[in-house]
Amino acid sequence: MKGIIHTNKGEMHVEFYELDAPKTVSNFVKLAETGYYDGLKWHRVLPDFVLQGGCPNSREGASGMPGTGGPGYKIDCELDGENQFHDRGVLSMAHAGRNTGGSQFFVCHSRRNTAHLDRNHTCFGKVTEGLDVIDAISQGDSIDKIEIIR
Repeated sequence: MKGIIHTNKGEMHVEFYELDAPKTVSNFVKLAETGYYDGLKWHRVLPDFVLQGGCPNSREGASGMPGTGGPGYKIDCELDGENQFHDRGVLSMAHAGRNTGGSQFFVCHSRRNTAHLDRNHTCFGKVTEGLDVIDAISQGDSIDKIEIIR
């Protein structure tokens, strides 16, 4: 399964790690297909580290603090697969402690500052086209929509 993350700075084409993180991929796909991510902002961008999105509090008009929201439930981490390394372009589930992820995810800028995340956060896909978009995104830029290709 693949996806396209449409942003105001361009598209990132993604291949999902269905074998390594099936529950995380299924959760992300479900949220994407229901439009959950449409119009959210990249609320955290740290150069040479990650860009993070998926918080409903980043939506225009939301009252909560960006970076603190989720879908109303939590999912377990999946950390044992072969592709659990935070290389450039990898999508990984953000969380506030083991087994507390939900909708927030991040995309890695590089491997240089992300090795400590390996087997602590679930890697569930990787950008295969549009790596330049990762570098172009700034805090406050938008996730216009996430398209799933089955």
